[in-house]
Amino acid sequence: MLNTLDYTVLGIYVVALFLIAQLVSREKDQHKKTGTDYFLAGKALPWWAVGASLIAANISAEQIIGMSGSGYAIGLAIASYEWMAALTLIIVGKFILPVFLARGINTMPEYLAQRFSPAVKNTMAVFWLGVYVFVNLTSILWLGSLAISTVTGLGTVHGMLFLGTFALAYSLYGGLRAVAMTDIIQVVLLVGGGLMIAYVLLNELSGQQGVLAGFRELTARAPEKFDMILSPDNPHYISLPGLSVLLGGMWIMNLSYWGFNQYIVQRALGAKDLREAQKGIVFAAFLKVLMPIIVVLPGIAIYALNHDLASPDQAYPTALTLLPAGLKGLVFAALIAAIVSSLASMVNSISTIFILDIVPLFRRGEPAVHMVGWGRVVSCTAMLLALLVAKPLLGNFDQAFQYIQEFTGFFTPGICAIFLLGIFWQRTTSAGAFAAAILSGALSLLLKLAWPELPFIDRVGFVFVLCVVAAVLLSIMGAQRSAQREPAVTSSQAVSFQTTTSYNVAAIAVIVVLSALYL
Repeated sequence: MLNTLDYTVLGIYVVALFLIAQLVSREKDQHKKTGTDYFLAGKALPWWAVGASLIAANISAEQIIGMSGSGYAIGLAIASYEWMAALTLIIVGKFILPVFLARGINTMPEYLAQRFSPAVKNTMAVFWLGVYVFVNLTSILWLGSLAISTVTGLGTVHGMLFLGTFALAYSLYGGLRAVAMTDIIQVVLLVGGGLMIAYVLLNELSGQQGVLAGFRELTARAPEKFDMILSPDNPHYISLPGLSVLLGGMWIMNLSYWGFNQYIVQRALGAKDLREAQKGIVFAAFLKVLMPIIVVLPGIAIYALNHDLASPDQAYPTALTLLPAGLKGLVFAALIAAIVSSLASMVNSISTIFILDIVPLFRRGEPAVHMVGWGRVVSCTAMLLALLVAKPLLGNFDQAFQYIQEFTGFFTPGICAIFLLGIFWQRTTSAGAFAAAILSGALSLLLKLAWPELPFIDRVGFVFVLCVVAAVLLSIMGAQRSAQREPAVTSSQAVSFQTTTSYNVAAIAVIVVLSALYL
């Protein structure tokens, strides 16, 4: 699809990002990077870097290609993933982030050690490392390479090698600071490129009469694609089961992802302070409200222009063909930006958990400089492992995104139950936390086998409720026995959940906008 001009634009982007990343990663006055510098950007990130990095880490090939494909097949209803995430971010910024920052934690496992016990921490740290390397990192590489292959014809293996090498090249030296400080470039490119492709498609629909006329034409040609709440007779109801999307399991998925996921929360933990982190959260929430225009609308527009795609996931690549030379290269660079930013963020989080949570089990008192060096080694090792196993793991799946959702969804209810109970119910014990973690996978598998027609989102909700009930009962029954050997619990009541007027106004604005969109 690309010509010389497009490849020139892409080359300029690759070189510029690498040079800027090295520039922002330099230390002043011969200062040597410490673990805090490398893994948490010295806890000095400004709000715009926090917000941009949250979105850049979140949006990757599976969102752009996959959600455009879902827009083509299902319609705007798939935007609930984005719009509910905006509201979830507001909740996380007000009620969850203050607890983490007040405790001064660096990783999610570290919170579990403070709140429950080292055994809970170690178990979940190993679990997260496995999921991040063999599910998340592999899926980003594989789906990203498929996107590159579709657009350029490059083989999937070569595409993965390009993505993995590029992500490491620009982020390995500077760590989280290199990733977060360049993510503002990635987000500008992502949003700008997405708005350009939306403009071109709507203008095409209107016969070059403008985007407003194009949007009116789009709603006239495909009115069924603008139903936000699917009815039970809709063929896609099992993917988005009506009101359950707004009132059920999607809340669990969103809270787990945006509130208790090292890959995401690490950006907020690296902020200058709580207020700066909360401003970044609000910035990300507003970007989330905008995101369906970029990742869903192109799919709906391609449906209105062409009903005959062999696969819904061809919608976004097909949209690229409508762009002029140069602009096509810029939008493709935006796609690459989304992929490599997610890769860089993921390997940084993997090295953070490994160095800060796993290494101390074997080597205490490791010098700070050595921590940084070993962090780079872990990043390279994780990327190499993912490159080796990505095709064997995902190459036989028709929809790799479903593999991600199904696997992580088995454990999301338990993770969410552990953290929510740990933060808001002081009597939760380690035994209760372990029960939630174990039952989450077991009950999810049991329900999937016994009740296959149950929508995935509903299953997540049911399992979450059962995990909470089991954790509460076990905590009550074993409270006296475990009190002798568990560390004292610091109540979240000591943490202030008060937010600034500007944060409250922004939260209300997000709620009003979302309410208007659904109504």
